[in-house]
Amino acid sequence: MLLEEFDSCKKAVIDPDMLVERIDDFPEVTVSCFSKHLFDETLKLFRAVKIAEIHSAVGLNPVYAVEYKGLRFAFYQSMVGEPLCVAQYEDVIAMGSKRLIMLGNCGVLDTSIEDCGIIIPTEAIRDEGTSYHYAPASDRISVNKKYREEFKKVLSECGYSYVEGITWTTDAAYRETRDKVERRKSQGAICVEMECAGMQAVSDFRNTEFFQFFYAGDNLDHSEWQPRSISGEVRLDDKVKIMFLAFELGLKIVKQKDL
Repeated sequence: MLLEEFDSCKKAVIDPDMLVERIDDFPEVTVSCFSKHLFDETLKLFRAVKIAEIHSAVGLNPVYAVEYKGLRFAFYQSMVGEPLCVAQYEDVIAMGSKRLIMLGNCGVLDTSIEDCGIIIPTEAIRDEGTSYHYAPASDRISVNKKYREEFKKVLSECGYSYVEGITWTTDAAYRETRDKVERRKSQGAICVEMECAGMQAVSDFRNTEFFQFFYAGDNLDHSEWQPRSISGEVRLDDKVKIMFLAFELGLKIVKQKDL
């Protein structure tokens, strides 16, 4: 099959550094989310300085520098869907990003996971295409190989519970059939989203650090679909608080690095 044609060559016909200028003093930690509502609401809380723009056919996507508790972060909104999300991060890596903390909504395959509950993925089922261009073919990829324990400390300090488990990364949100949902549940998946496998694969391929966590949205573990807080404006105050867990993890990472 074509997806088994992994090519480990680092040099492509078009590389990001052909199109993107490196930025001196790029922040040590980059934070990104998917929801425009969440991104815009969080951005209001900072004195943000635009340091770059990600270019694509759909327009310009700004990258900001923001300061949180004395540490400078890069902050940008990722696009939903693996190909564009990965391509964006390729550009951000070329700008100078060394580590990314990403958070986003996901559907749950276990009805006991509460709305907006925190999920830490441990593996991703690769039911998509982009990751196969960055890693040899396999059904799964290990994710969050660094900083899982540090994030659990952040959650404990901030009073959040969490669940850990396998995520199902898919390219086709409208093809999550009942049979597929049940199959993925039998394979151990507790949630579904559209980017994790590819983002881990590109980070491994480019030797950058990557950590992703989710806040639970819609429920697929029911006879009928339950939207819950999937809409970006629903429970936005709670989601902003969850966003700052990413910045708290960034502080821990840099503090640990400096010891």
